[in-house]
Amino acid sequence: MGIVGFIIFLLQIYSYILLARVLLSWFPNLDRSNPTVDAIVRTLYSLTEPVLSPIRNALPPTAGIDWSPLIVFLGITVLIRLLIAF
Repeated sequence: MGIVGFIIFLLQIYSYILLARVLLSWFPNLDRSNPTVDAIVRTLYSLTEPVLSPIRNALPPTAGIDWSPLIVFLGITVLIRLLIAF
C-alpha cells in the first residue's frame, strides 16, 4: 500500500467516525453519566467538530437540519475518487 492507499484508508476511517457521530445524534437521551459513554461521545465530537463546524457556519440555517455531515461525506467521496484516479 502506497501513500495514496494510506490516505484513502484514513479517509474511510474518518467517514466511519463521522457516521458514528451522526448515529449518536439520533439518540439524544444517552446516559452521559456513564464514563464510557461520555468518553466515546466526547472523542467522536472532538474528532469531527473541527471539520463540521466551519461547514455548518458557512451553510444557511435550514429548518433545524444540519447538512454539514452530508457535505463532508460528499467531500470524502470526491477525494477518494480523485485519489483513485491519481
